[in-house]
Amino acid sequence: MDFSSKLLEQAVNEMSQLPGIGKRTALRLVLHLLKQPESQTLALSKALVDLKTEVKFCSNCHNISDSTLCEICASPNRQKEIVCVVEDIRDVMAIENTSQYKGLYHVLGGKISPMDGVGPSQLNIGSLVEKAREGSISEIIFALSSTLEGDTTNFYIFKKLQGIDIKTSTIARGIAVGDELEFADEVTLGRSITNRIPFESSLKS
Repeated sequence: MDFSSKLLEQAVNEMSQLPGIGKRTALRLVLHLLKQPESQTLALSKALVDLKTEVKFCSNCHNISDSTLCEICASPNRQKEIVCVVEDIRDVMAIENTSQYKGLYHVLGGKISPMDGVGPSQLNIGSLVEKAREGSISEIIFALSSTLEGDTTNFYIFKKLQGIDIKTSTIARGIAVGDELEFADEVTLGRSITNRIPFESSLKS
């Protein structure tokens, strides 16, 4: 792709590094930004810089937050003794959209995937086990996607919780095997949370 401007080429190259954005789409987006008022482009630039420099991770659940404790963990209306284990913030948003769950979350930051070089030590598993040991949690809900990596991560955490007096459950399989949680429709996902089953039962299926 030939460019008449080095600045244009640089912007397209940076934009094309985003997931799902090829060079042609990047060029279209950059040209669109060029046509917008300068104030709008600067506002976008500032929002991205602020996102990178100001965003925090909740000290309790590891969710993305504007403060040390996220709004969900800080809310007095949540059931703090129930914790739903998810992969990332997209899953938190998906479950919150169902309005069926009133507990807290624990964001792992990924799934165990040896093929991708992701092991248990690179995820927020240790802090979850520690919370379980403290005795303030009565139930942990596994809500990872129904993939090989998700099931492997669920089982690993389940084994780490052995010997701790805590209930473990998993979302009902209204979510098709292999599906990512974020793409499930709200009704199906809501029912899967509400009709969750003991984790041990899922091992027998």
